[in-house]
Amino acid sequence: MNRYPLWKNILVVVTLVLGVLYTLPNFYGEAPAVQISSVKATVKIDEPLLQQVEATLKAAGIEEDGVFTDPNSIRVRFASGDVQLKAQDALEKALNPDPGNASYSIAPNLLSRSPLWLTDIHALPMYLGLDLRGGVYFLLQVDMKEALKKRFDSTANDLRTLLRDKDIRHSGIDHVGNTLVIKFNDAATRDKALEVVADSQPDFSFAASPDSTDFDLIGSFKPAAEQRIEDYAIKQNITTLHNRINELGVSEPVIQQQGADRIVVELPGVQDTAKAKDILGRTASLEVRMVDDEDSANPAIMAQAAQGQPPPGTKLYTERGGAPLLVKDRVVLTGDRLIDAQAGFDQNHEPSVNLTLDSAGARIFKDVTRDNVGKRMAILLVENGHGEVVTAPVIRTEIDGGRVQITGRMSVTEASDVALLLRAGSLAAPMEIIQERTIGPSLGADNIRKGFHSTLWGFAAISVFMSLYYLLFGLVSVLALTSNVMLLFALLSMLQATLTLPGIAAIALTLGMAIDSNVLINERIREELRNGESPQAAIRAGYDRAWSTIIDSNVTTLIAGVALLIFGSGPVRGFAVVHVLGILTSLFSSVVVSRGIINLIYGSRRRVDKLSIGQVWRPGIKTK
Repeated sequence: MNRYPLWKNILVVVTLVLGVLYTLPNFYGEAPAVQISSVKATVKIDEPLLQQVEATLKAAGIEEDGVFTDPNSIRVRFASGDVQLKAQDALEKALNPDPGNASYSIAPNLLSRSPLWLTDIHALPMYLGLDLRGGVYFLLQVDMKEALKKRFDSTANDLRTLLRDKDIRHSGIDHVGNTLVIKFNDAATRDKALEVVADSQPDFSFAASPDSTDFDLIGSFKPAAEQRIEDYAIKQNITTLHNRINELGVSEPVIQQQGADRIVVELPGVQDTAKAKDILGRTASLEVRMVDDEDSANPAIMAQAAQGQPPPGTKLYTERGGAPLLVKDRVVLTGDRLIDAQAGFDQNHEPSVNLTLDSAGARIFKDVTRDNVGKRMAILLVENGHGEVVTAPVIRTEIDGGRVQITGRMSVTEASDVALLLRAGSLAAPMEIIQERTIGPSLGADNIRKGFHSTLWGFAAISVFMSLYYLLFGLVSVLALTSNVMLLFALLSMLQATLTLPGIAAIALTLGMAIDSNVLINERIREELRNGESPQAAIRAGYDRAWSTIIDSNVTTLIAGVALLIFGSGPVRGFAVVHVLGILTSLFSSVVVSRGIINLIYGSRRRVDKLSIGQVWRPGIKTK
């Protein structure tokens, strides 16, 4: 008799139950929502913020349909899109009173209407691609002037160190317009310096000032070097965006250059739009500057600075504890010299961020700490043009080796966030989101309906043919095919994959391949019956002998699918993902599930006289 052992029956039942559970969220649809996320590493999502959100909505007379929190965001679900927009405006005014220095990102979003019990077991709907549901579109403008300015500042610091090492005195190095001006007191020193700096800076061309009364060297970028820096800024920013978007888990992102200084980012099927905007828009960088200790200790000067009139060459910042601090404008070290950033603990077991600098950065940091013992050094985290003093320690001694530790009023989570942000990859130049929109399906709702209906009618046609041609065995094949589609949807949902129109085409292909396996099995059983085998023996032999043919055909197709997955991109990769998963689910459903159902029908019978598998032709027997 044909029976599965108990463990195999349990495996089939558990797999089908899990398939049903993880497929269900795709049928509940989505509801409009507003998502609140922090845009600063120092601002966290906590219980007081949740209470403020609820109080703001209550004061505005807005009724929510559910509030969901996680460590990174608060999401509030609403009944309609109109209520969503009203809530967004109310929360924006309450949480960001200063729009120019916003602490939170309040963005429209979509949340699944799935019951909480499904969400609790992480049963979430799959994403839909740009061509099915749309997604988020960003157009980013790269600040090329700032990219060149950063290179000017970096070169100026290198030249100061170089001239100091060569014992060549100068009267200052300034960035003036598109040039770098090095001032000297006499022509001899200037000429000596010209030989040194010309060899050390191949991207610059240096020449004596045309003004005979000045002993200056004028340095400017060579045209090829300037173009190379701008190209590098675009490529580096694209690479950094790729790294940041990977944190979102977005499938099939499109990140490409548009024109000379713009980058297009398309995130298909992304739900967490606030997080996407936050990650793309953040331009966090590390800056080391010296504190103006003398003026910071003067109450009168600090009062003027608080009114927007700081002393020349300084700027007013706020320490993490809330104390005001005057910091000099000159940047002595930037995050460009940063190799690694890791969260850790200092000698007092307080959370810290441990930085590792490159050789040039280590040399600069050594010189600065050697020359400023006893003075305060401010380490700033600059995000979206707004700087915050992370810590301002007193320099106790010269620091050598390129290893720097940042401490000061940080939690463990905050230290990890700052380290991650600095380690994720710096931007070669700041970027600004100049256009943002949520785009609808590129092929329109009509094409989506046609794609769905084509798959549905194809499934129906296969089901009718199999049921008429193979009778009960055909009906079992249809049930196996249904379980195949269900398991495929469950896998895509569990992996949070993005389904696109090419993915729907792969589902249609999966239907054809899966039913082909059942055709092979049913025909093999017919052949065994024609050869005179008993019904029970024919079932057993049919499944066993068809397996080798099924595995051969599916493995060869799987190889092609894996090749598309590895070497393809965009829509091709989307097709390959569904295609490969469909092959795996079809192997399980067409063989294991269908045989389990057949065993359930025929396996317990002691005697089976005939199988309901359609007309079986036998040699020597004429059929009308």
